[in-house]
Amino acid sequence: MANESATIVQRLWNYCNVLRDDGVSYGDYVEQLTYLVFLKMADEQTKPPFNKPSTIPVGLDWESLVEKDGDELEVHYRHILESLGKMEGMLGVIFRKSQNRINDPAKLKRLISLIHGENWVSMDIDMKGDIYEGLLQKNAEDTKSGAGQYFTPRALIRAMVEVTNIQPGMTICDPACGTGGFLLAAQEYLLEHFNLNKEQMKQLKSEIFRGYDIVDNVARLCAMNLFLHGIGGDESPITVADALAADPGDRYDIVLTNPPFGKKSSITIVNEEGKADKEGLTIERGDFWATTSNKQLNFLQHVRTILTINGKCAIVVPDNVLFEGGAGEIVRKKLLHECDLHTILRLPTGIFYAQGVKANVLFFEKKPASETPWTEKVWFYDLRTNMHFTLKTNPLKYADLEDFIRCYHPEKRHDREESERFKPITYEEILGRDKVSLDIFWLRDESLEDADNLPEPDIIAAEIVDNLEAALEQFREVLDGLGESP
Repeated sequence: MANESATIVQRLWNYCNVLRDDGVSYGDYVEQLTYLVFLKMADEQTKPPFNKPSTIPVGLDWESLVEKDGDELEVHYRHILESLGKMEGMLGVIFRKSQNRINDPAKLKRLISLIHGENWVSMDIDMKGDIYEGLLQKNAEDTKSGAGQYFTPRALIRAMVEVTNIQPGMTICDPACGTGGFLLAAQEYLLEHFNLNKEQMKQLKSEIFRGYDIVDNVARLCAMNLFLHGIGGDESPITVADALAADPGDRYDIVLTNPPFGKKSSITIVNEEGKADKEGLTIERGDFWATTSNKQLNFLQHVRTILTINGKCAIVVPDNVLFEGGAGEIVRKKLLHECDLHTILRLPTGIFYAQGVKANVLFFEKKPASETPWTEKVWFYDLRTNMHFTLKTNPLKYADLEDFIRCYHPEKRHDREESERFKPITYEEILGRDKVSLDIFWLRDESLEDADNLPEPDIIAAEIVDNLEAALEQFREVLDGLGESP
């Protein structure tokens, strides 16, 4: 099955190279595939043995598209996209603000023929999902597309889900869902670890998952990804919205998320001379501990809001969340007091498509109000020191995270044992640190002492690039801060 999926991915992907001559990017191509595959699947559902009523209005369906050629095809395709984008539910999310990016009718016809040749509905759900995930990964690997920022390494996602210990019936949310990796990994975990009954399978399809993304193009890819994996129906579990804008009112048992990289929330202002300038957006919400324009701190506060009492969170955050003063210090103090921040995974560099990212995973549980702090000690797992990864030659694998999973001890978290890379720091020790910093290391960097056992040159070069990118990002933040000063 995996080989067959890979073959279809490659066949569809190869055609993108033809379209690139016409200026169609990988991202645009995957988007057009999304529209057309959805129309084809809807058409297949109306045929035997399914014989379901069509969710697509007559005249806007697959058959109306297949029978046309030339300019008539292009005009009709534009009409379909525009019309379906105005509809409610799953249709509205997938086709919202959709546009035809393939201006050559002959090439559009060829793409339709490629999709027409596959019987999508009869494919195994895993196979359909593998095909789409394969296309998304290829899109993420194209550095020019910028799509990598929405694609968290699947090995990391799987490990985060594994230790969260999800149970059937728990509601699960990703407020920055990207292409849906966390939600799908949670679904896979539940299907693998539990023998779900009919009611639980129904919940899995339409009730327990919720995702938000601010970018239309990404939300449609996510909705389609979930749909191909059997999640969602007439109503989409994905909402196109800025999750930070307000408290949505809903509460979830589990939040798994990797909010977008980049420190500041901002809007672009164009003045009378036509000069563009970025203006910081400070988020003010009554449910937040601190008012700040730092997007990562705001996501951390938002996640705490949308959790149920005793709800569990695993969130990827950059290093600045661990040590930044001002609002950062306030948020850390509150998080340690009002939640049980029990684990921090220090991630290595070289695992994200966006370069220069030094990140961590915070694991915590929201707790009821209490005069005494809920966090007694924070366990740190250092996967960064003396660990060397690159996206191409040495990508992060699930096996690289298995020791962390063992140390985390998800079955009985309070029976943990200290190891070389796994160490607890008490609440009192953390509170006594400058700015309540959680930026904690204890292992020696062997490369500083053992020049005979240096990593391969490509890994060293990649780490240098990552460090330079991280330094540049910090300089940009300083510059932004100077620009905001009165």
